[in-house]
Amino acid sequence: MTIAVAGSTGHLGRLTIEHLVAGGTDPTTIVALARDTLRAQQAFSGGIQIRAADYDDTETLEPALSGVDTLVLISGNDVGARVVQHRAVIDAAKEAGVNRVVYTSMLGASAALINPMGASHAATENDLRESGMAYTLMRNGWYSENFIDTARQAVATGEILGSAGDGKVASAARDDFASALAIVAANDGHDYATYELGGDTAWSYADLAKTVTEISGRDVTYRDVSEREHADTLVALAGLDEGTAAFIATIDQSIRAGELGTVTHDLSVLIGRPTTPIARTLADALSAE
Repeated sequence: MTIAVAGSTGHLGRLTIEHLVAGGTDPTTIVALARDTLRAQQAFSGGIQIRAADYDDTETLEPALSGVDTLVLISGNDVGARVVQHRAVIDAAKEAGVNRVVYTSMLGASAALINPMGASHAATENDLRESGMAYTLMRNGWYSENFIDTARQAVATGEILGSAGDGKVASAARDDFASALAIVAANDGHDYATYELGGDTAWSYADLAKTVTEISGRDVTYRDVSEREHADTLVALAGLDEGTAAFIATIDQSIRAGELGTVTHDLSVLIGRPTTPIARTLADALSAE
């Protein structure tokens, strides 16, 4: 069985390929799809195939997927272009004869009313349902690594600023999600399954402040503000443009509404171990500095 990983040179793609190899998949049956093939050549060895594939260049997609049985479709970073990009990949996969697509969606994608990324993921999920190919939906929650910069700033300022209220985040380490992707891609029994993936424990921003305090020894508190004040502060103090600031503040509203706090244990069941606590991820990052 040939497994292709799209977005192979990104953090999640690279870890997924590492887990495929560690799990016993023959490297010569792994295809690393990348826009930058030179970067992929520098990242992968041992017989892993490297093929050029650009979500925005449809002519590269079908040839890149020739002979592939299972495609790991890691969602694109451009939220505005994501639906069109993914649809092009799905169409090419169908034409190339791919049997199954394993897609990295978002926790609770079909029910997310506030999260600005929910609609694009739901659209791609629907495209997969209508594709005629088998598929597996890996609805990933938030990566704990997303909060490393927050922790750094908190150590410097003594404060975490947000507008999530008491909402919780069921985050896990990126490596946990990659391990699950590799397991599902390399094994049978996951056709048409939907996995709601997140950490075994959900935490609030107040909990996060306590965790950073324990790790760093610096007293850190959480200050909850309105969505508008949150966005305005990100513009004024963090130097973000208004669009990015509004996006971040909206994510906090999604957290406030409980859209990223669902605990299902699907992830720990798939990987056969507890998920990595956010305290470990943050401690490793801060101690490395």
